[in-house]
Amino acid sequence: MKLFRHHTDLPDDVRGCAVALGNFDGVHRGHRTVIAEAQAQAVRLGAPSAVLTFEPHPRTLFRPQDPAFRLTPFRIRARLIEALGVDALFMLHFDEALSRMTAEDFVAEVLVRGLGARHVVAGYDFVFGYKRGGDMAFLRQEGERHGFGVTEVAPVGQDAEIFSSTRVRTLLQAGDPQGAASILGHPFEIEGRVEHGDQRGRTIGFPTANIELGEYLRPAFGVYAVRAGIDQGGDTVWHPGVANLGKRPTVGGTVERLEVHLFDVDEDLYGKHVRVQLLHFIRPEMRFESFDALKAQIQLDARTARDLLKP
Repeated sequence: MKLFRHHTDLPDDVRGCAVALGNFDGVHRGHRTVIAEAQAQAVRLGAPSAVLTFEPHPRTLFRPQDPAFRLTPFRIRARLIEALGVDALFMLHFDEALSRMTAEDFVAEVLVRGLGARHVVAGYDFVFGYKRGGDMAFLRQEGERHGFGVTEVAPVGQDAEIFSSTRVRTLLQAGDPQGAASILGHPFEIEGRVEHGDQRGRTIGFPTANIELGEYLRPAFGVYAVRAGIDQGGDTVWHPGVANLGKRPTVGGTVERLEVHLFDVDEDLYGKHVRVQLLHFIRPEMRFESFDALKAQIQLDARTARDLLKP
């Protein structure tokens, strides 16, 4: 997959594409249906397949006061889209200038002159352009005017529930990572560089890899059975483990972060890139009366996590 952070002066082998439009935060099963339709149109036309999305998420610009909400920041989103087999990903920088581009100009400048799109696919609720001036009806109208096809993808869901990023966020905040994964089609994952913590875990036999949460959505604070992937020589090696997500009230913590203990792993992870999949919620975060009580509970949590993660 070729990645572009711009829409101008593109090589010929990606122009004339069938392109899926959307924010695609989560790259959930509904998003995948939109992307799969663009790929099917690409095959029909003998054209390259592409995804066009935005970074940062537009909500970050329009509602900067909102709590962190991202399911899949840039790196994860790009990796998930690449795994679907598209030919090109256009990750346009969403800034003040782009936010003020009218729907008409977005079609003319980005889709037509930039990508030379032959077919455009988006979900039924996709809106775009300054003050959300463009919707799917407008896109079909513009497609007729400029000569590209348009496909609107109907809601996708299961058991009367529509797959949506909002629903995924709700489930994660309710402590249901398995429910969230059923919509995503993959486990919810937090990744980042391992940073130095207070090293209290080492004193009780549970050293942890500490990852700041940054722009990630805050799932329910508590203890999770996890699977963690460590970058090693270009490959990702996975290990089972247990993690605490939250502020660590027993030790007076104030910073929200993810602390991961990997089972049967003894290596220095500082500075390494780690991917952590939240698989099972074990219990909410709580304050213990003593460090010894916390240690006893961590030992119990680790045993529970090992049982939950058995093949």
